[in-house]
Amino acid sequence: MEIATMSNTLADTLAARETLYVNCSHPMCCRSTKLDVQALIDKLGPDHGSMHQDLVGLFGCLKCKAEGRDRRPVFFTCIPDYEGQNRERNRDWKPTFKR
Repeated sequence: MEIATMSNTLADTLAARETLYVNCSHPMCCRSTKLDVQALIDKLGPDHGSMHQDLVGLFGCLKCKAEGRDRRPVFFTCIPDYEGQNRERNRDWKPTFKR
């Protein structure tokens, strides 16, 4: 069984059907926003990295800024395409019990 790992570029992320979220690390906020990977590709290019260090400088929490909070770093959550992985794993599944 192949273990899913985060893709290295935005194009890889889109192809793997992974979902990216950017999260505010301020304890009074903890806001989470789903990222549109295709929009990021349109703006940054398909070869732009999708790892934390590649994206962290591009995002800040607008809610915290509007409320006058100090700027905290954001972090990212990558959710693999679990449904696709399950489909692939169960594609050749046959029941082992007799009816």
